[in-house]
Amino acid sequence: MSRLSSARLTAVREGPSVPEIAPSPAGALDGESGAWLRGLRSQGDEREGALQRLHDLLLRAAHGEARRRRDLVQVGGVELDDICQQAADDALVAVMSKLDTYRGASLFTTWAYKFVLLDISVKLRRHAWGRRAIPTPDDDPTWDRLAQGAGEAESGLESLDLVRALRKAVAEELTPRQREVFVAIVLNEVPGDVLAARLGSTRGAIYKTVHDARRKLRRHLEEGGYIDPMERVPTRPA
Repeated sequence: MSRLSSARLTAVREGPSVPEIAPSPAGALDGESGAWLRGLRSQGDEREGALQRLHDLLLRAAHGEARRRRDLVQVGGVELDDICQQAADDALVAVMSKLDTYRGASLFTTWAYKFVLLDISVKLRRHAWGRRAIPTPDDDPTWDRLAQGAGEAESGLESLDLVRALRKAVAEELTPRQREVFVAIVLNEVPGDVLAARLGSTRGAIYKTVHDARRKLRRHLEEGGYIDPMERVPTRPA
């Protein structure tokens, strides 16, 4: 059984019970989900037990997602256990803080799993990039990967033209900082906080730079007839 080891979880264990919220008309609660809510909204040992059971489920989900991503993120042993534990802790805090938003449109466990799957994904990517060099704007493998995916798409020639146009626009239309941030965040999915730390910046400044870069690229590609107005700037092949 996992332990609610984080000091941050004290507020969850000892905090006030969450008020009863009626499910949406389209989401009448099933018996299992109703039992979860009653336990998590109760007091004393019943609440503690429900929190522990939920944490166990979230921890197993975190480990499952980590196994699924084991080819992408090389980490294991105690280090992986610690990452999964942190993800389960943080997900439990998030679930409890948003418990009154659950309306029964899906099973409670399905709804709760979303929090831990997102959290473990972020933590694993952050861990992976913490030890890797961040690709530069003229990094050929980045563009080769995009071109390969575009060539495999149904409209291969058009997609390849778009990738070439995007690379040219990145080189000619963006400032050096915008190029660096766009290629890292959008094309290579470097976590914002990792890049911010590398560049001595903040997440807010990083995402403002991404927004400005996207706007410039969209305008340039629209003017060149490569994308329709309001179509998203391509990032990576689906």
